[in-house]
Order: sequence, then structure tokens, then C-alpha cells
Amino acid sequence: MKILFVYPRFARHAEAHPELRKWVPMNEYFGSPSLGLAMMAAVTPDGYELEYRDDRMASASGPTDAALVALSFFTPAATRAFELADAFRAQGKTVVAGGIFPTSMPDECLRYFDAVVVGEGETVWPQLLKDFKEGQLKRRYSSPLKTVDTLPPPNLSLYFNAEQAGFVPDDYPVQLSRGCPLACQACILPLSMQRSIREFSISHTVQQLRMLMKAGKRACLTEDTSWFPGQQSNHLKALFQAMLDEGLEASISYIGISMPQLLVASDELLTLARRAGVDMFYLVGGFDPVTTRAFTGQDDKALARAHKAIARALAFDIEPYTSFLLGNDSDDVATPDRMLQFAAESGIRKAEFAIFTPYPGTPAWERLNREERITSREWNRYNDANVVFSPARMSESELLDGYLYLWRQFYSDKRHYADLRQDERTIQF
Repeated sequence: MKILFVYPRFARHAEAHPELRKWVPMNEYFGSPSLGLAMMAAVTPDGYELEYRDDRMASASGPTDAALVALSFFTPAATRAFELADAFRAQGKTVVAGGIFPTSMPDECLRYFDAVVVGEGETVWPQLLKDFKEGQLKRRYSSPLKTVDTLPPPNLSLYFNAEQAGFVPDDYPVQLSRGCPLACQACILPLSMQRSIREFSISHTVQQLRMLMKAGKRACLTEDTSWFPGQQSNHLKALFQAMLDEGLEASISYIGISMPQLLVASDELLTLARRAGVDMFYLVGGFDPVTTRAFTGQDDKALARAHKAIARALAFDIEPYTSFLLGNDSDDVATPDRMLQFAAESGIRKAEFAIFTPYPGTPAWERLNREERITSREWNRYNDANVVFSPARMSESELLDGYLYLWRQFYSDKRHYADLRQDERTIQF
């Protein structure tokens, strides 16, 4: 029996606002598909034929001889996922869904799909396949994944084999752990991956890094939970040391971190990170106590801490590629200029800008729904580049204008970036 895995397309910033391509002299990041489909492929029992289509490369809705079609997607891709589900069901196919959006909005998805996997799918995927073969497919599957110790590495060959000219991902994600105990207002991770942190073994992570390096690929380490003091940072330290021991330096495109984590990270850990080949932080802002207050014009202490965080990254020769978030309830029409002043004074060379987005399943989604401030449920607009709620201290048009102003002004004096190496000038936009 054949299974067709499909990754639906979605609009990035420059697709939503083509003028960005004129203003920003950078290379548009092309990320790999999420690991969900590769993990389902890895835990698929023997005897199945697997096919994969990336809808970003070409429309995935064409005829297939697969008996079962499986889609994994997050919120910006949900609208397209529904279109694909309709197309495949019109062909008489059984279509199932998993991923972040189906986990947060299962009832919405069940209008279009025959079955939905809620949460992590590794424990239920084999059972779903068995039920399908026996004609007993259930509408909903969910089972908590208590440990990651027995999970195989993702089957990334599914993605490697689909690469083509012009559509080669800049890097592939490698998970160090799953889950997060925090409840950041715009983060879905505690819902999609549980609140408990479960670490992959060092050997498991090194195996993935080695596999990517052998294939000539770079890895991104996206989970900033690895910087939490204590067990998590010790685990990260052990990984960096293992990378040095294995000769895996320079296989990392970036590692995720926040300003509070950067401020508390030990000199030893940051030195080890740099030695292991980490030369860029993906410094995500807008969710933590530093960056939600630093650009309000009312908290000098938070602003000073933000400056210290950037200086700390630069002191260890690690590029602080910074993601600024505009639209928090404390932001106003003057916030973009404060952000730009901070970026100039602190020495930030690479930045991206995003509009606060209340993704379904997050605390922000629940709060703004209660406050009746959600203005759109067009899921393809939930991509950090559109305003889908009523801001607290500015109008929707002022928020959008501020977002575009940030992009235009930050890169207005950086036309020379077009001469940098591709990896140096690659950002998400």
C-alpha cells in the first residue's frame, strides 16, 4: 500500500508584501519541511511504499495512486491544506492530518479530513495505519508521548530526494528535546509538544548531525529551551563537546535563543558553542520580559538589558540575528523608531520583523478571543506579516505600516549586503 505525504505551501513575508524584495537586499530563506512527516515516515512499519510532495515546489494536488494521503501543517498553511484535502478526497482518497494546526483546531480540520492526529503522532501513527487497512479508521487519534528515548531519527531522505534546482532548503532542523514548561503568550509548543521537557540522547542528536553533514546539509537547532539553566544547559554543553569530539564543527546554521537566556548563559557555555561552530544566534524577541518592555520608552532597565544581551553575543563572536516583534499590547506608533534606534546603537547587522500573531491554541489566542479582538480567521493571513487582531495602542493600519517601515528603514543603508555570501545574507522574509 502506498502513502502520500504532503507538505502544503504558505505565504512568507515577501509573498504577502512583494515590496520587501525591493527594500531588503537579502536572500530569502527556504526552510525544510517540518519534521512531522519525516518522523511519520520513520515510524511507518515495513511493507508500505512512501511518496512525498512539497507543495511549495509545485502543486501537490495532482493524481496519485496512493491509498492514503497524509498532510502535516501549521496555521499559515491551513487554508491551502484544506484545498488539498478537498482535491484528494475528490479523487476518492482517504486524507488525514497532523501537525500544529490540527492539534490546536481539530474540529476545524475534521470538516476537511477523514482523521486528525492531535499532538505528537509517533505513538498513534502505526495504529492509524492498521485501522485504515482494516476499514476501522477513527476520526481522532491522540496519545501522549511519554519519552523520546525509543524514537528513531527522522527519515530525511524523504525530503532530500525531493530537492530540485531552486528548491534546496538552507538547512534542516535537528531536535535536542521536545516540550516546554513555560506559557509564553504566542507560543504553541506546550500544547503541540507537551509541557514536560524530554531530551533526546546526545548520541541521537549527533547521529542526525552526522547524517546531515554527510549529505552536505546544514542543521539548525531551533529549541531555545536548551538554554534553560540546569539540566537543559548541561545537556547543550554536552552536545557541543560531542560535536567537537566528532569533528562536526561548522555544521550548524544557527541556534535559537532569547535575550534572557543569553544574559544568564555562562561564559563557558558560550565559548564552547563558538568552538563547536555556532556563529549565529536566531535571537527571537517579543515574548520575554526583556524584549516586551525594552522598546516601550518606559523601561530603561529592560532596554539596558537588551543592549547587554547583544553585546554579550558579539563579545563571543556570534552573530545576533534578531527577530523583532511588533504589536504587543505595550507597543505604540513610536515603537518602530525605538527598535531601529536600538538596532543601530547595539550593532545588530541582520534583523527580521514580524507582526504579533495570536496563533490558535496559544494563550494570546484565548485572551484575544475573550476580549473579542480577533478580526480575521483567514488562516493564510496568520503568517506574521498580516494584522489579524485589534491592537491595543494603535490601529490595524498603523501596525501594518509600522511593520513595513521597520523593514524599509533597517535595510535602507545596507544595499552592500547584496555582495555578501549567500549564507551571510539569508534571512526569513
